[in-house]
Amino acid sequence: MSMIEIKRVESKKDLKAFIRFPETLYKGNAYWVPPLEFDEMNVLSKDVNPAFDHCEAEYWLAYKDGVLAGRVAGIINKVANEKWGDKVRFGWLDFIEDIDVLRALIDKVIEWGLSKGMKTIQGPLGFNDMDKEGLLVDGFDKMPTIANIYNYPYYPTMLEQLGFNKDEDWVQYRIKVAEIPEKVKVVSEGIAQRYNVRAVFFDKKKDLKKYGKAMFHVLNEAFKDLYGYATLSDKEIDSLIKTYFSFVDPKYVCFVLDEHDDVVAFGVSMPTLSKAFQKAKGKVLPFGFVHILKALHENDTIDLYLNGVHPDWQKRGIHALYYTKMTQAYIDNGFKYAITNPQLESNTNAVRIWRNYEQEPYIRRRCYSKGI
Repeated sequence: MSMIEIKRVESKKDLKAFIRFPETLYKGNAYWVPPLEFDEMNVLSKDVNPAFDHCEAEYWLAYKDGVLAGRVAGIINKVANEKWGDKVRFGWLDFIEDIDVLRALIDKVIEWGLSKGMKTIQGPLGFNDMDKEGLLVDGFDKMPTIANIYNYPYYPTMLEQLGFNKDEDWVQYRIKVAEIPEKVKVVSEGIAQRYNVRAVFFDKKKDLKKYGKAMFHVLNEAFKDLYGYATLSDKEIDSLIKTYFSFVDPKYVCFVLDEHDDVVAFGVSMPTLSKAFQKAKGKVLPFGFVHILKALHENDTIDLYLNGVHPDWQKRGIHALYYTKMTQAYIDNGFKYAITNPQLESNTNAVRIWRNYEQEPYIRRRCYSKGI
């Protein structure tokens, strides 16, 4: 009979094993995109990630007959729980095709969650909404963006066998970049004139950083009532600006500003880096950065990462303004396709915009939960 042992991550060596396990599990898989190792280390390190100001977390490794067979993180986000109830999150879930390994990992998260007074387990979720979330349930033959989870088809099947139920789905679409839909263009022109707002791009990254805090504060307001959202702290926002605004290309980031120069909406996109990350194999050095730089300048697909409209400006068609400007930027720079950011299926206002474009369903991800 096979022996399954669960070991708590306690050392830097353990954490490296935790981060690197998927490299073995997905070896040879054409669709798994390895994250950058240093980025994973920063997110999971309690002395680096500012989310630990209001989060608790533990990580575990599963061994089957002495061989590493799975991993999982247990996370309690106190800010999220103030709004959404006593929930323990699971994330960074990966495991061999063995339900006993999965059960042992989930049981450990539940045991820890119960010791902290939690009543529900849900996931996959991270420390905040900027982390990867949602188990892939449709689109296993599609290349994910670098910001999203990829997993084998047996993951959701086995979770459901353990009594987990669908909580919410995120959907993504593949858009053909050919021309701006006439309806969107007309709405965009009318919105700009009616509300005295303008969509702007900047030439320099320092200008992006100037508006970065305002952008994330709009994000907090726009997302605060969406499924499971945890408001980002100022320290988390500063960290995100430092990490991501250092390498995004300003010509694919659009802000909508009002007459007072305040950010009322935004869209952030970037040439897809998925294949570049595969070639880099999780390492920037010595040659990984070469693949990444090449992908930033030679690409036919753009990934939409973040977008949002301040609640005071929602239901006015503001999104048409920045989508029009961004689509034109994609056309001007030779892109053929765009992959939309994951959007909650229940957020019908956000999903509806894509009906005006030539599009096809691309990927669906799911968050699961059950009582404990």
